[in-house]
Amino acid sequence: MENQQIIELFQSRSLIDEALSQDILAEINQSGKTIAEVLADFEVIQHRDDIWPIIASELHTSMVDLRDWNPSEALLALVPAGTARLHGALPVNFNENGLYVVLVDPLNPQTAEDLHFALGREINVVVAPDYLVEAKINECYGGEGKAMEDILNQFVVAGESLNVADLESEANSAPIIRYVDLVLYQAIKEKASDIHFEPFEKDFRIRYRVDGALYEMAPPPIHLALPIISRVKVMANMNIAERRLPQDGRIVKQVGDKQVDMRVSSLPTHHGESIVLRVLDRSSVNLSLENLGLTDHIYNYITETIEKPNGIFIVTGPTGAGKTTTLYAALRRINTIDAKLLTAEDPVEYDIDGIIQIPINEAIGLDFPRILRAFLRQDPDRIMIGEMRDKETATIGIQAALTGHLVLSTLHTNDAPGAVTRLVDMGCEPFLVSASLEGILAQRLVRTICKDCRTTYEPNEAILNQLGISAHELGDKEFFTGAGCEICGQSGYRGRRGLYELLNITDPIRELITSRAPTVVLKQKAIELGMNTLREDGLRSIYLGQTTIEEVLKYT
Repeated sequence: MENQQIIELFQSRSLIDEALSQDILAEINQSGKTIAEVLADFEVIQHRDDIWPIIASELHTSMVDLRDWNPSEALLALVPAGTARLHGALPVNFNENGLYVVLVDPLNPQTAEDLHFALGREINVVVAPDYLVEAKINECYGGEGKAMEDILNQFVVAGESLNVADLESEANSAPIIRYVDLVLYQAIKEKASDIHFEPFEKDFRIRYRVDGALYEMAPPPIHLALPIISRVKVMANMNIAERRLPQDGRIVKQVGDKQVDMRVSSLPTHHGESIVLRVLDRSSVNLSLENLGLTDHIYNYITETIEKPNGIFIVTGPTGAGKTTTLYAALRRINTIDAKLLTAEDPVEYDIDGIIQIPINEAIGLDFPRILRAFLRQDPDRIMIGEMRDKETATIGIQAALTGHLVLSTLHTNDAPGAVTRLVDMGCEPFLVSASLEGILAQRLVRTICKDCRTTYEPNEAILNQLGISAHELGDKEFFTGAGCEICGQSGYRGRRGLYELLNITDPIRELITSRAPTVVLKQKAIELGMNTLREDGLRSIYLGQTTIEEVLKYT
């Protein structure tokens, strides 16, 4: 359903005014939450499911309860599986007045008209929560998995008599196009960050990563690996004849009412090409520092630091820890008309209005050092370097900071103090590092417990020992886990949040950097001066009921 439709509906009923409408839409864009969740957060409704009776009232229809509802085969046969999946429609009753259906998007009048035309019956729309409608369609008709099976059955018969050369030419055949589109659609609908196509000797796997964890789709037959991979390469404008060298490409696809960008990477393996698609979530570029889950101390520190006229602020952590999202949120904060912002990225993931963004292109010699040297002749106020990956890049970044520019960058280290040692190990002079550094933020992303199935439990002593706490220290603290429900796909988790460790470069820390102190000494001193480690921030999230012990142990 379109957010604007629901906003207008609530306005027409005087449940919200124009000012609150703008606040709600801004919160949806910044947080990535559904409109029902945001309305509940703003206390316009008590619970996110309270939105559905209001929609039913607007449509002058009734609500139906799908939780323990089991339809007959005869009823399901009235709407073919393909039609049900295409229109997000589930039949719930049939009588002399026509066919009664629940829709994933009940506010779209076109859907009922399309169903009337397709089925030749009078269509009556009733209302149920959209996530329950989707779950019941998947349960009754087999969901995308069954749709994929139907498509593959069309193709397998033909595939058995085709050789490899013929299969490659099938990359543009209708079944393969539909199958690949369905794989991408299902992964994007599940909010996957990456989609993996992996050929092995005896099977062909398709997996997607959601909230940091990999899930496997029902695998297609091994002999379809080549046309499926060729299809992805065609969509990404890659050379399908070249299978010996790695390639990069990009797919821009319309899914529903939004445009999705995917970065595509191919890698030659022993059994064929492995393809990985990175799904770029444009909602993350709208995140503000307020939505990152920072503690007040870290939030205040970052907002002060990024307003400074010069110095280096580094965000560190492994791949997929959300470093780029944090830096984009910081850039959005300082992206004002009176400041010139330049970024060098490999590649540019999101376009931000008002910021000049330059993509790295190693093939023509356009690397980080060359771009940075050109940056300094462009009269910038603030510079973002995608990654300080070598001595030359780091040295130019330090020089830029010392000559009156604020530099934001990332590094791949395990913790904040480790970033200092990494810069010195690259060959940067310790006295220049200590003079230019302002602060280092280490971060991780952990999965958050699903709010709809969150429940308390008693952890055993062994897992508490792993956390470094004993049972008698706990007092009356409660621990939470996710039991698993339809909304979170039985995983117990929904969404992710950050854990943070901030190293403020104060004078005592500068002295240690200049004297080439090892990481462990820097860390001990920082803790003495009040630094909370990633593990301590993880414990805070556990006690607040935001994440589980297992997640914190996994990432800290």
